[in-house]
Amino acid sequence: MRPLVATIDLSVIRHNYAVAKRCAPGRQAFAVVKANAYGHGVGEVVGALADVADGFAVACLEEAVEVRGVHGEARVLLLEGCFDAAEYPLAARLGLDVVVHSERQAEQLLAAKLERPLNCWLKVDTLMHRLGLSSPAVRAWHQRLHGAAQIAELNLLSHFACADERGSEASEQQLEQFLDLLDLNFDQRSLANSAAILTIPAAHMDWLRPGIMLYGATPFADLSAAELGLKPAMDLTARLIACRDVAIGESVGYGQSWRAARPSRIGTVSCGYADGYPRHAPSGTPVLVSGQRVPLVGRVSMDMLTVDLTDVPAAQVGDEVQLWGSGLPVDDVARAAGTIGYELLSKVTSRVPRHYRNA
Repeated sequence: MRPLVATIDLSVIRHNYAVAKRCAPGRQAFAVVKANAYGHGVGEVVGALADVADGFAVACLEEAVEVRGVHGEARVLLLEGCFDAAEYPLAARLGLDVVVHSERQAEQLLAAKLERPLNCWLKVDTLMHRLGLSSPAVRAWHQRLHGAAQIAELNLLSHFACADERGSEASEQQLEQFLDLLDLNFDQRSLANSAAILTIPAAHMDWLRPGIMLYGATPFADLSAAELGLKPAMDLTARLIACRDVAIGESVGYGQSWRAARPSRIGTVSCGYADGYPRHAPSGTPVLVSGQRVPLVGRVSMDMLTVDLTDVPAAQVGDEVQLWGSGLPVDDVARAAGTIGYELLSKVTSRVPRHYRNA
């Protein structure tokens, strides 16, 4: 079989969830498992957290169905709510919590005929300007929804725009706008994502929403996952499938974008952009071979990439290569590639087999 695998330690995800809970004693937490649990496998992650997580959060109804197939009782929050009026009866049948971020959604919910009422989370737009009702609209809809037959709990939710920037003035403004609505009689409140869980205690409220931190990556540019007490859950590992010597001035890869400035030994690695490795990663992006960082050279291909092994003379065909994981933080790779760990983890494609430890 092709030598490429994502090895995921489920005990690490449990550890990282516990870190989130320790940051806010007494609060409950929706483990965010959208996008196939950020590429880690939603069924396995939900199963690993089944006896510890207070609930799970997903982006859409299809993802909620996957979670409900693994865990029949947990609270499952639809972060974007229902996209169509016809989805509300199914959401009720599945016992979901639904976000309501627009007047259209609110009207559809009030008109829905449901077999049981839903937990509703009114989303207030506090400067993010992506989804959410204005503060005056939240006040108006609170009056209309409170006590409605379709509503079990009426809750309040928002999302930070800049929580990953510690000390952000925008975060302070968003927190103030959220707090200004708490004179209303909401059953539950939720505001804190991973960054806010770790650094904004005033935002913890009743329910936390840990996402990227569950998988061992950092939401911050200036704080590593290790400094935050988080551990990487995924090791993406391949192997050297070829080695060759390249003379000064010789090029490597498509477009001849990299040329050897010294006599070089080049290794070809069994991973490419069709596996989720970023095609735009530049030469110099770190890769781990024999426990030593070596630079990516040339363009990433669909199925392969190439690295400079000149400073690791003992490396040979068959040696393991870590693209990211326990020895090479995904955030370091993301930084070199001009992106974020969220994107790299969630883009690991389905053709990469997932192997699980500590299920």
